[in-house]
Amino acid sequence: MIFLAIEIWDAWDGGIKALSAPRSPKWKAVRERHLKERPCCEACGCRKGVVPHHVIPVHFDPSLELDPSNLISLCESRTFNCHLFFGHLKRWDRHNPHVIEDAKHWRDRISDSGPPLPPQSHT
Repeated sequence: MIFLAIEIWDAWDGGIKALSAPRSPKWKAVRERHLKERPCCEACGCRKGVVPHHVIPVHFDPSLELDPSNLISLCESRTFNCHLFFGHLKRWDRHNPHVIEDAKHWRDRISDSGPPLPPQSHT
């Protein structure tokens, strides 16, 4: 087992921080393949700062670490951190077991803007 530095965007001090987590020696290849196949954030469509997020955290079930069906692409953008918001419910010490459904719901809402709303009268 190796330790791989995982970069996260720290909005509070405006920089990248690294978290260390034990990872399989195969993780780097799985991570790269996942990001090549799914380069956009699955919640907002952003292409910058996209990382693979484990739906079931590795510390809950290590056997799912390399399973592609346990990964979703989420961004760590400066404007909105989908990884933190959707993947961890706004706290790094939590996880969202419904992250796939939640990301799809919001991606559909963002991409389907529908017809413009009629102007509102302010009288």
